[in-house]
Amino acid sequence: MQHTEAKTILTSLIEGRNPDSGERLPKECVVHRSDVIRALLLGVGAIDASDARAKRRAQLPKNVGRDWTTKEEEQLRSEFTAKESLSAIAAQHGRTLRAIEARLQKMGLITAEERTTRGGFTSEE
Repeated sequence: MQHTEAKTILTSLIEGRNPDSGERLPKECVVHRSDVIRALLLGVGAIDASDARAKRRAQLPKNVGRDWTTKEEEQLRSEFTAKESLSAIAAQHGRTLRAIEARLQKMGLITAEERTTRGGFTSEE
């Protein structure tokens, strides 16, 4: 089941309607209970959050989160030594500028002070 279909069904139930016919559900139906409505709203929120994450992820470079290979590090060293722009290097490697700077710092080619990006997941950043 696709998220859009699931969200449509949940929304119908939240509104107290039969998802198939659109008719109002009887007052004694369980979907009219406040705890059930809250649970259905949480479901809609989870679908929205999942879709937003997928959309953000699709906009990231292709190699985000992948381990660096020795060959890729050698290429990075060569490109950096040749004074290629860091933005161009990032695009060529399918990585973010932050990842390129972090790797250059780890390789000892730049210092933390020379970085244009800050923050991250390691203690030295």
